[in-house]
Amino acid sequence: MNSTPYSVDKKGKSTHILVIRLSAMGDVAMTVPILDTLLKKYPDLQLTVLTKKHFKPIFDGLERVNVIETDVKKRHKGLMGLWRLYKKELKPMHFDAVADLHNVLRSRVLKKYFALDRVPVVQIDKGRGEKKALTRSRNKIFKQLKSTHQRYADVFDKLSFPIDLSDAKPLDRVQLSEKVLGLVQQDTKKWVGIAPFAAHQGKMYPLESMEKVIKTLNDTEKYKILLFGGGAKEVEALKGLSEKYENALCMAGKLNLSEELQLISNLDVMLSMDSGNAHLAANYAIPVVTLWGVTHPFSGFYPFHQPAENAILADREEYPLIPTSIYGNKVPGGYESAMKTIQPQQVLEKLTKILEG
Repeated sequence: MNSTPYSVDKKGKSTHILVIRLSAMGDVAMTVPILDTLLKKYPDLQLTVLTKKHFKPIFDGLERVNVIETDVKKRHKGLMGLWRLYKKELKPMHFDAVADLHNVLRSRVLKKYFALDRVPVVQIDKGRGEKKALTRSRNKIFKQLKSTHQRYADVFDKLSFPIDLSDAKPLDRVQLSEKVLGLVQQDTKKWVGIAPFAAHQGKMYPLESMEKVIKTLNDTEKYKILLFGGGAKEVEALKGLSEKYENALCMAGKLNLSEELQLISNLDVMLSMDSGNAHLAANYAIPVVTLWGVTHPFSGFYPFHQPAENAILADREEYPLIPTSIYGNKVPGGYESAMKTIQPQQVLEKLTKILEG
């Protein structure tokens, strides 16, 4: 039964909902299956997403979605900046409701502004208490939590737009531009995407172990290995790897996000940490193999509709406090090497099974 506090479905008339999700990239990418399913089920629904400028291409594959870019470091900084955002950019759009999929201080301030005009706002329940119980060291409650995708869907359910996530369909693969084709060059090799970095060290596979995976794939002469990353240090590291292995190409620093999505949507498999690239690939139903260190799929951040067996986990018998945090930013003493319990051969076997299956 739908216990909705708000009914904004105007029965045949267009309903316009503002969706707030500012960062990080993986969390923003996870909104896509939900928004796409909503739009297909409710043809009179119009969505506007409030997010960072850099993330705009993530929504290019969706119809009836407009994007408003936030600039929280300059133009929209602080209470006055958020008031300016509300007054000049949001209020004139006359939203029927707001779906706050972020529920942080900035979005809570915006909620108060919308309340002045009696626009209903529903905020995501992040399950903070459950996540604390999952990650604490004493009296840990180790169980699968509700997925972030379902938490997003619950927000729309409370706005009278229920969906069934089993109805979700992947985005269509994107045609490659001449620029991307020129960089990658099509041939008979299968394309293996590898995104070896993460925001926090606690969920990053040791680079020397990843190099063993890359070397073995390279030596088969059957695969083209496309390396993804961002930031100067990551670009430099990936360049170094690509120079050592003939079949490895560094994509980092050469493509904008829109072009990266073209490429990701045409991969045969993506190998990623518990990070944004996993979710970007999952949106196109690309098989994703994920490696998990001090985080764990039980927290609800597993890539959408990916088989559970595609997750390779650090050894919890040796490191029983896993997960030690939701985001990988809390690494207890002695847990720095947790990811080393994942052997390169495990990763290669999983990738090969997908590529040759």
